[in-house]
Amino acid sequence: MQTHNLGYPRIGAKRELKKACEKYWSGEITQEELVRTGWNIRIKNWRMQQEAGLDLIPSNDFSFYDQVLDISLATGAIPERYHQVILNKSNTDLDLYFAMARGYQKDGLDITAMEMTKWFDSNYHYIVPEFTKNQQFRLFSSKITNEFLVAKQDGITTKPVILGPISYLLLGKEKEPGFDRLDLITQLLPVYLEILAELEAAGAEWIQFDEPMLTMDLSPKAGEVYPWVYAKIRKAFPHLKILVSTYFGGLGENLPLALSLPICALHLDLVRCPEQLEEALVQLPEHLTLSLGLVDGRNIWKNDFRHSLKVIQRASRKIGENRIMIAPSCSLLHVPHDLDEEKNEQQLLPEIKAWMAFARQKVGELSLLKQLFIHPEKPLNLQILRENQDIIRSRLASKLVQNPEVRQKINAIRNTDAGRLSGYASRKTLQQATLNFPIFPTTTIGSFPQTREVRSWRAKRKKGEIGEEEYQELVKQACPLLALQ
Repeated sequence: MQTHNLGYPRIGAKRELKKACEKYWSGEITQEELVRTGWNIRIKNWRMQQEAGLDLIPSNDFSFYDQVLDISLATGAIPERYHQVILNKSNTDLDLYFAMARGYQKDGLDITAMEMTKWFDSNYHYIVPEFTKNQQFRLFSSKITNEFLVAKQDGITTKPVILGPISYLLLGKEKEPGFDRLDLITQLLPVYLEILAELEAAGAEWIQFDEPMLTMDLSPKAGEVYPWVYAKIRKAFPHLKILVSTYFGGLGENLPLALSLPICALHLDLVRCPEQLEEALVQLPEHLTLSLGLVDGRNIWKNDFRHSLKVIQRASRKIGENRIMIAPSCSLLHVPHDLDEEKNEQQLLPEIKAWMAFARQKVGELSLLKQLFIHPEKPLNLQILRENQDIIRSRLASKLVQNPEVRQKINAIRNTDAGRLSGYASRKTLQQATLNFPIFPTTTIGSFPQTREVRSWRAKRKKGEIGEEEYQELVKQACPLLALQ
């Protein structure tokens, strides 16, 4: 049984990447300093996961901005308006990358950024790929292979993580009518094969393709493209071990499709959809390994080891432990970096901190689960399991979680409470009489833009250099509409 991680936070334990990017964009540091910061974060992440005992450590999970944008750059899917950025010889690939993400307002140019939208139902956002009918792809960046080689030089043979080609196309948009972006797969796949050829030549053994779109409703065409693509990959690289990762939900009707792919391992999110395991175990082909996503990659609570061990044992009895991998439910990108960095007991009570596990601790939980499964009778493992269960029970029973008054009010809720006491017509009359709306009332959604001065006032207020009253007066002076209230 192997442990592996789908991805690790790239921001750094002390938000080094965020700070470095902002300094680079404002011209405070050089590109070399920014790149060095990125490499330091990668190497620290790899070494930490190696020390934690993971069998397969991810690479290419790092990004300066967004992993979908990384694939757009890697495959040369660069919208035409950015070619002016490329023609400027003083610009690097990283400048082009940030121009696609943030726009470009230099050298007399004003180029808009690419669209950004939510990454499924998470709070993370990604840069939406733009596709045209005659879209051309080419290998533009060797970031994926370079990261693998750097980790290998450090003594770690990683598992490169790549957004799958079909999910990549489906996450994008057609920028002109008259074609289906899935038709571009015949142009895109050769570039993916080039990347795989580089990785195989560099010594890669496992490749993780993220295909989260398999958890969504698929068109009949997409259902046909999936087996075609992975058959091409298997034929071209029969010795590479391919893992397809799905997350943020269950496979549902797509489970037979995913299980039929000519791959070595399939990852299931058993936190979001634990019920899909039973059906998967029944249908699992003999050649396929199952990756169990047991450690929640989207919250900050400790794993319930007893529950996870029951799942592993159930799968092991059905298919054998040698066909099982254990992993987080999804990339750990969505959780904070390291609980050990939280040292202010006034902001985080020790009782609550004991219930928590951030990314670094969740990696450790994977190794512990493997130890607990393989050697359940060892005294140390029995102690670890007891301590874990004590923490799980303490959280469930804590007065910080269980509030009798709130519970009483919840139990008193009736179905009729969800209904309105009056009809729309009468409510509209009362609203108009009270608010005196114009014919087309308008409002804003979200925050007002903050100027540099407003941000400095907020910082001074936080440090206690100015009081709340002075801060509010400054804001009113900066916002005439507020002063009128």
